[in-house]
Amino acid sequence: MNEPHLQRNQPPDVPPLALTGERTLPDVPEENYWFRRHLAVYEWIAARVRGLLVADLACGEGYGADLLAGAAAEVVGVDANPEAHGHARLRYRRANLRFERGLVESFAGPVDAIVFLQTIEHIHEPGPLLERFAAAAPLSYVTTPNRLTLAPPGAEKSENPWHLREYTAAEYRSLLEPHFSHVDLHGLYHARKLRLHELAIRAGWDQVHPALRITKPFYDRFVPAIAASDFTLRPGSQCDLDRALDFVAVCRR
Repeated sequence: MNEPHLQRNQPPDVPPLALTGERTLPDVPEENYWFRRHLAVYEWIAARVRGLLVADLACGEGYGADLLAGAAAEVVGVDANPEAHGHARLRYRRANLRFERGLVESFAGPVDAIVFLQTIEHIHEPGPLLERFAAAAPLSYVTTPNRLTLAPPGAEKSENPWHLREYTAAEYRSLLEPHFSHVDLHGLYHARKLRLHELAIRAGWDQVHPALRITKPFYDRFVPAIAASDFTLRPGSQCDLDRALDFVAVCRR
């Protein structure tokens, strides 16, 4: 059995977390694509919560709560996992940032905004949780992967064992709208070098690199070089959401 990847280069008093697939992590080169995909959305949200009291629910390792705290007036990161909680409170320290260990289903607020990234697909009963969000905050940012671009064609969901259900754009909107007065959907897409990589694959790149025996050396360099700027967010009214990587829902009470 392969050993799990551990975070690299952590401060001396911070225990590194192991990559299990349940949550993404920074400081793991092999995971950099997924980390930057999440980070791009956190950066987009941070620009929109300046000066607000924010709860980052299911905050995991804590990097997102820390990023939000660079703009928000105050941020609380909430996660039930003891290892993730212990790591986050040691790794990220700001006067306006704190971490609490607890279930997201128990969070009552009040706060100005809730951030809930890439976790609704892990929830057994998402409806009651979304109702709690609407009661706890006037604004919620809730994201999830697009089943149409994550799972194999025709499959009900991807092979990620942590995901209970994955959504199309129409299904996601139907899930959210009963709990909020207004829902805006945005789509996350590849940009810059990831867009070029997409075009290269369409042109036959996946046949070329194995034939040249450069797959590992190429991707050993390419994946760690991916940045948050290699993703872009577009309003649902201006794009084909069925082709999005992730859906970013801006939900107002």
